[in-house]
Amino acid sequence: MDVEITLRVDGTEHTLVVDTRTTLLDALRERLGNTSPKKGCDHGQCGACTVLLDGWRAVSCLALAVAHDGATVITAAGLTTNGELHPLQRSFVIFDAFQCGYCTPGQIVSAVGRLDEVSAGWPSAVTAPGAVDVVLDDDEIRERMSGNLCRCAAYAKIVPAIREVARG
Repeated sequence: MDVEITLRVDGTEHTLVVDTRTTLLDALRERLGNTSPKKGCDHGQCGACTVLLDGWRAVSCLALAVAHDGATVITAAGLTTNGELHPLQRSFVIFDAFQCGYCTPGQIVSAVGRLDEVSAGWPSAVTAPGAVDVVLDDDEIRERMSGNLCRCAAYAKIVPAIREVARG
C-alpha cells in the first residue's frame, strides 16, 4: 500500500509516495537521492545510517518512513551552514578521523546528537552516579559513540576529534 508523506530533509521539504514498508533510510537514499546516510548492516547495529530525526539520534534503517510523516531529518550533508562545515565535520578532517569514510557521516551525526544530550545533562552508563555535570572525557565519548561502528578502526582519531569540539 502506498502512502503520501512529507519530510523536511536538510532544510528542504519533500512530498513523496512510499510503500508503508519503506524505511526512512531507503526513502532518503532511493527516493530523495540523499546518500549521506549509509546502508551498513540494515539491522540498526552499526550506526552508519544515523540521522537526527526531529532533533534526536535515530538509526534510519529501523524507522519506517510513514511513521515519520511531517518529521524533520538532518543528515551529515545538512550540518553545513552557508557552506561552512559543522565544527565536528571540521574536527574529523583536522584529526583525520576516518579511513574509508563509509561510517563517517553516521559517526558525525551521532556525535552531534550526543553533544546535545551532554548539554542537556543526560547521563550515560559510565557517568558517575549523582554527577551534576557530565564531563565528556574519553570514557564518556567511547560509551556514547558505542552504537557507531568503524570497520577500519579509526576510533583512536574519532575520540580526540569529538573531544576537541566538546571542549570548545
